[in-house]
Amino acid sequence: MEITLVQALLVGLWTAFCFSGMLLGIYTNRCIVLSFGVGVILGDLPTALSMGALSELAYMGFGVGAGGTVPPNPIGPGIFGTLMAITSNGTITPEAALALSTPIAVAIQFAQTFAYTACAGTPESAKKAIMKGNFKGFKMVSNTTIVLFAVIGFALGFGGSISMEALLKLVEYIPALLLNGLTVAGKMLPAIGFAMILSVMGKKELTPFILLGYVCASYLKLPVIGIAIVGTIFALIEYYRTPVQAVQVEANEGGNHDDWI
Repeated sequence: MEITLVQALLVGLWTAFCFSGMLLGIYTNRCIVLSFGVGVILGDLPTALSMGALSELAYMGFGVGAGGTVPPNPIGPGIFGTLMAITSNGTITPEAALALSTPIAVAIQFAQTFAYTACAGTPESAKKAIMKGNFKGFKMVSNTTIVLFAVIGFALGFGGSISMEALLKLVEYIPALLLNGLTVAGKMLPAIGFAMILSVMGKKELTPFILLGYVCASYLKLPVIGIAIVGTIFALIEYYRTPVQAVQVEANEGGNHDDWI
């Protein structure tokens, strides 16, 4: 599948919106959101959603940065991985695309760090502008980071789209054995992502529910929606079973010692 210039521009604009949207408090820079937009633009929504769902499972765990570490950026699998999976016409599976796009996701994170570093002085500049009454300058400086993220996002989306044909030709030189290995590695990444989540959220009180989810998925073969419904049932049972403890706040913070002063 060849990507037209109009589609490349639309992918660039979609990436710019999603990448800069993370600064506005909306979760647009997520794999499933990025993949959905690419699927709509390229006209292959099933492949895009498969890629997005698979990537989301892995990157939910990667998003938990330990200490000062910076996790890979979701634009890697969300944009580049989805472009690979769709334009390769089935040659590259979503699992292989996830593995191939991981180095790109790491490289994109350097661009994000550069943007943060370049705009490190904007808060002080905005403060000076507002103290001088320069509201126009204040608005311009305050939105510098968002604009820079949008520019970087557009460059990534547009550049990845127009260079996808060349990238796929490079992938063709990868031996089939190695490509199968990347597919297996891509299937392991969601498990690694979940393991990283459990290492942070896993508590002994939640162990029965973790085992129940494993039984539902492995032995009962329930779909994801079914497992989510079972989890919701137990969450509601736990919520309504736990007594609500009312916190009584004393009207007089000084208690019985009002005459100390």
